[in-house]
Amino acid sequence: MVLSVVLLSCAVYIGNAQSTYQPYSYQFYQKLNNVLYSTDTRLHTALKPFIIDSALQPRYDSLMQLGVTERASWGGRKLYNEHLIDIKKDDHTFYADFLPDFQIGRDFAGGGRTTWLNTRGAQAGLTIQDKFSLYVNFFENQAVFPKYLNDYIFENAITPGQGNGKTSYSNPKMSDWMYSSATLSYTVNKYLNVTLAYDKNFIGDGYRSVLLSDISSNYTALKLTGTLGNVQYMSMWTYMLDPVHPRSDTYDPITGLPTRGGDNWKWGAFQYLDWNVDDRFSVGLFQSVVWGAKNAAGRRGFDFNYFNPIIFMRSVELTNTSSPDKMHLGLNTKYKALKNLSVYGQFLLGEFVAKNFFSTNGHVTNKWAAQVGFKGFDAFGIKDLNFLAEYNTARPYTYAHFDPVSNYSNYGQALAHPWGANFRELVGILNYSYRRFDFSFQGTWGQFGTDPNPEANFGGDIFKSYLTPTNEYGNYIAQGVKNNLLYGDGRVSYLFNPKYNLRIEAGAVYRRQEIPELGKHPQTGMITLGLRGSFRNFYYDF
Repeated sequence: MVLSVVLLSCAVYIGNAQSTYQPYSYQFYQKLNNVLYSTDTRLHTALKPFIIDSALQPRYDSLMQLGVTERASWGGRKLYNEHLIDIKKDDHTFYADFLPDFQIGRDFAGGGRTTWLNTRGAQAGLTIQDKFSLYVNFFENQAVFPKYLNDYIFENAITPGQGNGKTSYSNPKMSDWMYSSATLSYTVNKYLNVTLAYDKNFIGDGYRSVLLSDISSNYTALKLTGTLGNVQYMSMWTYMLDPVHPRSDTYDPITGLPTRGGDNWKWGAFQYLDWNVDDRFSVGLFQSVVWGAKNAAGRRGFDFNYFNPIIFMRSVELTNTSSPDKMHLGLNTKYKALKNLSVYGQFLLGEFVAKNFFSTNGHVTNKWAAQVGFKGFDAFGIKDLNFLAEYNTARPYTYAHFDPVSNYSNYGQALAHPWGANFRELVGILNYSYRRFDFSFQGTWGQFGTDPNPEANFGGDIFKSYLTPTNEYGNYIAQGVKNNLLYGDGRVSYLFNPKYNLRIEAGAVYRRQEIPELGKHPQTGMITLGLRGSFRNFYYDF
């Protein structure tokens, strides 16, 4: 009872938040590391995206003024210094921008394919005093991707992280899709923030998250965030789409295609409690519950039992003696080991059966995921040289459910790691900024197991029921058809306008997937050049 009172109190408070909403992008957020992970600050760093607060404001403002100099002409100011529309008054601000993303490339290792991206986007933002903010964006896109991405889009009708990806049998190489976001944030007082958004969320301090990541498409969420001193608490309820399980099971008698009943939907409730123990160490507790709108008993709406904002509400679920819902529990920690280096980690528990968890029998119920890594800034005394090294892994059948409708996914993609489950991965990232120039490199090595045929279930495909495992015992990470993946991505860019990240960017990607059992080794070796804008964050490294 005492714990409930304390947590409810935390939910009513939030620190000195401002109205500036910053869309989440790892590439941009890591430039805040020298404030977020400094031993001189005690900030909550796991919940993203941020609403920029007073502690981050000076660093954020310096990034928004990077390379800005006095310019007399209107065109010069708009190209290099300002938003396209930029209104600043004492009690409100408004801005709007055109967001281009035009790229051309050549995949030399993937059959000599010419790749391109034609994106026309726009964004607008409104703030009223330090209470209210509204942010919206919209993108219209056409593209020819490298073969491995094109195959994924054609098979799943999903552009990774961006919703429906339309292709056609007449031109299967080209994708056509739209993408939008919207965030409405209100700071009730210096203690409470309420956000209603069609957007993504991320929990963690690394590049990946095994708790909640931003790899899937946008979803609707109502989020309450509170901070009382060194304790931060978030409770969020989500409405997500599920095209893997359409609303209608009927088929058109002429075309044989499913009737247009629309995508199904699913619900989620997420809680995260973060405690900054001191200036160096923090620990966070995570809980999620996901349930489908359609299960064995038929249609189902929002379950108001889960409107309870208190973390560890397992007792609520246990009052339903045959609950069809999927719950995960997790831990997130970080420790500032040195002045410019932090160690972080996560652990997620999908199911706990003590005799199997603490044994080596490889039982199907032994479902967990883990992360460990370190990150830092100003490496070797070089200002603005940021780095990260990270290891992620998930046991087979983690994130799956006995009813696939309630698995840990949104819009046909996992809510945690892009490989689903049954994998291990190493990631390394370097980033260096010098004036308007930015240099970045990412390297990834991983192993993951896939199924040799649709009937098999070795635990990597979270859209299959964990009640149909190929083996009950003897399961191990990367079982099934083993895939070895090597991925490298290098980019150099020159920043024109920091306000909306307008830049010219050249990049190179190398991807090699070894499947020894099948004697296959598809490769991508690609260079790109483009004019890019916005802070969007997409994951094509799978």
